[in-house]
Amino acid sequence: MEVFRAMDPDAPLIVAECVWQYSQHILPGLSTHRGPILTVANWSGTWPGLVGMLNLNGSLTKMGVEYSTLWSEKFADRYFRDGLRQWLSDGEVTHDQSHVRDLEWLKLPLKEVQFGQAVARALRDSKAIMGVFDEGCMGMHNAIIPDELLNPTGLFKERLSQSALFAAMQDVSDGEAAEVYAWLRKKGVKFQYGPNEETDLTEAQVLLQCKMYIAAVRIADEFGCATIGIQYQQGLKDLSPASDLAEGMLNNVDRPPVKDSNGRELFAGEAVPHFNEVDECAGLDALATNRLWKKLGWPPENTLHDLRWGTSCKVNGRSEYVWVFLISGAAPPAHFIGGWKGASSERQPPMYFRLGGGTMKGISKPGWIVWSRVFVMDGELQCDIGVAEVVKLSQKETERRWAETTPQWPIMHAVLKGVTRDQMMARHKSNHIQVVYAPNEKAAHKGARIKAAMLAEMGLRVQLCGEVQLK
Repeated sequence: MEVFRAMDPDAPLIVAECVWQYSQHILPGLSTHRGPILTVANWSGTWPGLVGMLNLNGSLTKMGVEYSTLWSEKFADRYFRDGLRQWLSDGEVTHDQSHVRDLEWLKLPLKEVQFGQAVARALRDSKAIMGVFDEGCMGMHNAIIPDELLNPTGLFKERLSQSALFAAMQDVSDGEAAEVYAWLRKKGVKFQYGPNEETDLTEAQVLLQCKMYIAAVRIADEFGCATIGIQYQQGLKDLSPASDLAEGMLNNVDRPPVKDSNGRELFAGEAVPHFNEVDECAGLDALATNRLWKKLGWPPENTLHDLRWGTSCKVNGRSEYVWVFLISGAAPPAHFIGGWKGASSERQPPMYFRLGGGTMKGISKPGWIVWSRVFVMDGELQCDIGVAEVVKLSQKETERRWAETTPQWPIMHAVLKGVTRDQMMARHKSNHIQVVYAPNEKAAHKGARIKAAMLAEMGLRVQLCGEVQLK
């Protein structure tokens, strides 16, 4: 704010991103800036300017602030230079967004539309509670849905406190935590332990994460929550290990059983949809997807990822642009090659998590997914939906991508269908992207269509992006 006080409010302004930023640090000044605004990010997985800029772009979009955006690896390519020249002369940059199709102008199969609408009405009529453990995280203004926009969909917030979660952890016995830990070990999860509590993952940290998992399930049951979100590195990081391992367990149908004081198993045979970093847009998407995929008879595990970075490489003999989807928590082992046996847990970096805690790490299995993002634009809830193929890369290339980003986190290699890199960056209104597997390519297109119909019936404005087949 001090910087903006001394700035000409009509001056052209470039916001250069090479790290994550908390949007509230600059949103107040940008919200009243009258001159043209350009957000720019470096194309790097190591320095997350891309995710920082996408968060800021989504936040500015939600606030109705006009801006332009650009990105580049070396800032010498023609696309960047032409865009910068346009902004300097015209005060705005235009991008190709021909991949975006408004659902209102599209004709989908009637039976699929009716199916999606029926699932939407069931959710809207019965209503559901979204448990939010301390609203707002890491400056993600775009991740908060105003109640007056959320409630018409059938979802209502229960604003919970992370202090209540921490308190509930103290009521979980050592024996109960040990049972969850033994369950994970029996399933084949590999824990990368070390001797130093300050820098390594230890068994004591994991047992505390098991207590958090149990406490979260019990609170979700107590408050009747259909989905919950824990804040990630704020607040709890000074009291307990990270929430990531617990989040991955919550999002998996096959997970350690949790019982209440009367011996009743909670959410038996079901995932407890968790939205990482209390991203409420992801929470709405996660619950809707979970309900719809169960009705379709498909595995309902879904998660958000960071739209972290990407580069071209060879896939089955052809060159493809392969995105790196990456997130510290929430990724369910059902998405991994080998399932639980393909899962490992490594310590979150000490720079962010003084008290440690393990992640739920794995490589996402090859297959077809539906991707989506709920966001706020023009004062209404909206959603972009597309299809993508998850591909298998060599272990060497996977390790290279991990080394370029965050090697402790689960990774997904995704090829977006009908959406170029620059189209995705120009359009996407968040640092997060939601993903769910479909049984095959044909089912992915069908799932995208039915999900679009469902969300439209819930009151969202929906766009199909890229090569989503209409029948």
